[in-house]
Amino acid sequence: MKLTFRSVHRDIAYFYLGLIIAFAFSGIFLNHRQTWHPRRYKAEIKEVTVAPVVKDSVNESFIAQFTRDQNIDDNLRRFAVNGNVLRISYVNHDADIDLVTGKATIIHYKITPLLGQMTTLHVDTSKWWIYYSDVFGAAMLVIAGTGMYIEKGKNSFRARGWKLALAGIVFPLIFLFLLS
Repeated sequence: MKLTFRSVHRDIAYFYLGLIIAFAFSGIFLNHRQTWHPRRYKAEIKEVTVAPVVKDSVNESFIAQFTRDQNIDDNLRRFAVNGNVLRISYVNHDADIDLVTGKATIIHYKITPLLGQMTTLHVDTSKWWIYYSDVFGAAMLVIAGTGMYIEKGKNSFRARGWKLALAGIVFPLIFLFLLS
C-alpha cells in the first residue's frame, strides 16, 4: 500500500468511524439534556406521604431516615430546601417533599440503553479513556491535516478550502464571544 495523504486520511477515518458517530450522537444528546437526558429517563414516579417536617430539622440524619423508610437503594448526591420544598437528589432518584403537607414525589431514573452509555463517552474521566481520547483528538488533527491535501485544482485547500476552513473557525467564535 502506498502511503499518501488520501490513504492516511481514509484509513484513520475508517478506524475511528464508530467513535465519530457515537461522539456526534452523544454530543447532540448532551446539548439537549435539559429537555431529554438519555442518562436519566423517568422509569417510575411514586407519590408518598410523610409526616410534615420542620425546616430546621432537615439534616443528614433526616435524609438517611427518609432514604431507609422509602427503600431507596441509591447514593445521595445533595439536598436543599427551597421555600417549603425539600429536594433530595440521588444518583438515580430525585425526591421532592412539601415540608408543610408531607406530600412527596419520588422519581426513579434509568439510563436509556445504548444512548445513555454513548453519552458517557463525553463525560468519562477514567485514566485510560482520557489517553484514548487524546489519541482520538490527535487522529482528528491528522484527518483534518491530510484532508487539506486530498483535493487538487480549483477545489483544493489552497484555492478555496482555506476560506471554508476560516469560516468554520470564525463561526463558533461568533457564538462563543458575541452571543453568550
